[in-house]
Amino acid sequence: MAFGAIIIGDEILSGRREDKHRSKLTEMLLARGLKLSWVRYVGDEPPRLIQTLKESFATGDIVFSFGGIGATPDDHTRQCCGAALGLAMALHPDAEREIRLRFGDETTAHRLQMGVYPVGSEIIPNPYNQIPGFSIRQHFFVPGFPVMAWPMVEWVLDTRFAHLHHQEDYVEQAITVWDAYEGKLIQLMEAITADFPDATLFSLPTIAGEGGRRSVELGMKGPQERVSAAMTRIKREVGALGYEWQDKP
Repeated sequence: MAFGAIIIGDEILSGRREDKHRSKLTEMLLARGLKLSWVRYVGDEPPRLIQTLKESFATGDIVFSFGGIGATPDDHTRQCCGAALGLAMALHPDAEREIRLRFGDETTAHRLQMGVYPVGSEIIPNPYNQIPGFSIRQHFFVPGFPVMAWPMVEWVLDTRFAHLHHQEDYVEQAITVWDAYEGKLIQLMEAITADFPDATLFSLPTIAGEGGRRSVELGMKGPQERVSAAMTRIKREVGALGYEWQDKP
């Protein structure tokens, strides 16, 4: 099954905050033998967010959505999810229980709004402050704060999708080739691509800054056996070309 991500917030698009969710989600998926297939960024603009969610629900993919599930006027994700699915909104009883446990006598109608989801949703527990996220139709909605969002995503992956962990024979391996230009390695890359059609080669050049060294990250992704065989050959031939290289962690 494919995994996708929607990262929501005007502050991401304006640059006031840097997105950290994509790289962390990739890391969490790879640790479980899974991979991220796509990412979409969208601001806090309800019409565009509704359309994005309509398209996302239509894919049938497993999707993590980050941000916009609070109760301030600029948080629209919960309502836009309901609109995208044509569902009514209602206070979820499990979310109400968690919110009341968190705030006790300080529970207000405003705070209870954070537990209003599209009808048919389930909650995602939040170990940081007990204010849950929610899920519906293979979409999992968590806050934008990493300290809350990332443990919630891990809970989803390990609770809902443990059966998918390490099911696909897929690995990535790479080396750093020092002081190299991609153009000098093209013949090698073409030969590897032709001889290992069941794996995928990738090449990521780095332009040296002041005092740094130029390099090319050269690697393969695909089935373990084929990637290992391809990397053995790449290392041998890169060395034969006279380049220094080292394994990427």
